[in-house]
Amino acid sequence: MTPYVLYWLIAANLIAFILMLVDKRRAETGAWRIPEATLLRWAMLGGAIGTFTASRLIRHKTRKQPFAGTMHFLVGAEIILLALWGLGLLNPLIRQAHIHLDPLAATALAYFPSAS
Repeated sequence: MTPYVLYWLIAANLIAFILMLVDKRRAETGAWRIPEATLLRWAMLGGAIGTFTASRLIRHKTRKQPFAGTMHFLVGAEIILLALWGLGLLNPLIRQAHIHLDPLAATALAYFPSAS
């Protein structure tokens, strides 16, 4: 796993964890809440484990459906993807995607040379 992906996952999980803490606090005080779509978006961007962990630690949104069901799915998917990546099983798929995307990148650079 490249360091940048690892840094992103750490940041996404930390942000997702903090967002859950803030939403719980706001729920307790009756303040404006963080939309579920925002919480789920951060979970989908790699912060599923952070969202799920915060949910369990502070007992927030553990029974709310479809949020809880979606979180179970996202955590499972994230764990599977991390395991496959850690075992090196995603590398051939990533390499194959690069082969298909390289001609597109070359075409884009021909039209937008300042992007390189």
